Amino acid sequence: MAVDPLIELHDVNKDYGELHVLQDIDLTVGKGEVVVVIGPSGSGKSTPCRTINRLETVQSGTILLDGQPLPGEGKALERLRADVGMVFQSFNLFAHETVLQNVSLGQIKVRGRRKEETDRHSRRLLDRVGLADQAPKFPAQLSGGQRPGVPPRPFRHWGSVAVARALAMEPKALPADEPTSALDPEMINEVLEVMRQLARDGMTMVVVTREMGFARSAANRVVFMPDGRIIEDRAPEEFFTDPHSERAKDFLSEILKH
Repeated sequence: MAVDPLIELHDVNKDYGELHVLQDIDLTVGKGEVVVVIGPSGSGKSTPCRTINRLETVQSGTILLDGQPLPGEGKALERLRADVGMVFQSFNLFAHETVLQNVSLGQIKVRGRRKEETDRHSRRLLDRVGLADQAPKFPAQLSGGQRPGVPPRPFRHWGSVAVARALAMEPKALPADEPTSALDPEMINEVLEVMRQLARDGMTMVVVTREMGFARSAANRVVFMPDGRIIEDRAPEEFFTDPHSERAKDFLSEILKH
């Protein structure tokens, strides 16, 4: 167990009807740790991210943030979701708001900050992720420019904006649910570099990803989770060079072919 735990899941179970997606999950993430969760499609690996901030409730078990049980509802739940940022697979940007407004909105609504203070903070974060000049644009305008013979790419930079928005709430932890799965290779590198910098800066992260290079280079631990169970939880080099379970060996042999 980590010396100073921030996130703790103890004997957590989650069902969707007859489908048992989390089975007796025990996972502790220390402050400043980066834990990457990997596994086959449909294995339930995204669900722990969503339980940490109660986007999903669980049938049994205990989840603690900074030693305290997760609140059930009301203002305390709002504060929890501010303390546990989230980067979603689809990014969930507001199409009718500018980039700056997307990053600022939660700070005003949840943190109660003044607009002037919020906008300054948001611009600093956009500068940090390399998007200071994109602040006045709407998400659909982040195409990266049109080139002959190349279709427009309206999703360019969305991942980095979503990371900036999550950071704007000054969260204790940042879960990220496959933040690069909808992106082309150039955009994947942009988002992963932002997340590598966050890791270097000591942000606590739980990242569900298919990017094995990111897992090797940025994670403190790799959690392998097929069929709703954690069967390996190890340092990246140990996991990738000497997986203990046959399931992990088969998974790596398949994924590293591509």
